[in-house]
Amino acid sequence: MRTDWTDLPEDLLHQIEVETGPIDRIEPAPTGNHADIASTLHTAAGRVFVKAARKLDDRDGPEVTSLRREAAVNPAVPEFAPRLHWQIETGEWLALGFEHVQGRPADFSAGSPDLETLAKTIHAVHQAPCPDAAMAAERRWQRYVDDPAPLASGGVLLHTDLNQDNFIITTDGSAYVVDWAFVTRGAPWLELILLIPWLLKAGHQPRAVEEWVAQFPAWTEAEPTDIDMFTTGFARQWRTASQRRQDAWIARHADLTARWADYRLKR
Repeated sequence: MRTDWTDLPEDLLHQIEVETGPIDRIEPAPTGNHADIASTLHTAAGRVFVKAARKLDDRDGPEVTSLRREAAVNPAVPEFAPRLHWQIETGEWLALGFEHVQGRPADFSAGSPDLETLAKTIHAVHQAPCPDAAMAAERRWQRYVDDPAPLASGGVLLHTDLNQDNFIITTDGSAYVVDWAFVTRGAPWLELILLIPWLLKAGHQPRAVEEWVAQFPAWTEAEPTDIDMFTTGFARQWRTASQRRQDAWIARHADLTARWADYRLKR
């Protein structure tokens, strides 16, 4: 559950207004769930997107940790991530203020020109420097695979959550990738497997998806057994999540990962 803006401590609100100037209107983000606050602030100087999270009693907690990762990766991806203007840490709160990007969610459906832009962006992301704060793929998924070592091969920067809402297309055709909460270092083909459920959700058939990802050398040069291993583990991860939580979106993602695994492992 998100925290209401008016529930933030006075000191944090004051420090945010020092950065933004007087706030005319606050517009909560309609999607996303990795911060206590995610809102667009409308000010006389323009709009700012703010994410904030509260620490646990004795440590950062997952939401604050994810914001620290976002702040750490931002200087490495200026070409396609909204710029981080400021960060505030006061008391039990961490807040980040980002450049506001006005655009639409990408269209991943078959034939969409956004798919070409997506492919180019994935190539570019994998060339960017990877900050030390990024999660290690072999540790992140070690409980779900038999051998996590291949997940580290290549050690490139991975966004790992390239859904349509996180891939924004502006009116001039520029592309921005937002929500770097799960930035990871690992094998480049992992990004493609993590993207596959979103392509299936957009209406692609598994065979067409496999043909699309085959444009990436990282996919065609990877060991098929490594892809199969992670495909199995990825489906297991979401099946486990769906058994623990009854959220509709989790059940849907579990279905999509299982559909890919069924195709990949039985084809």
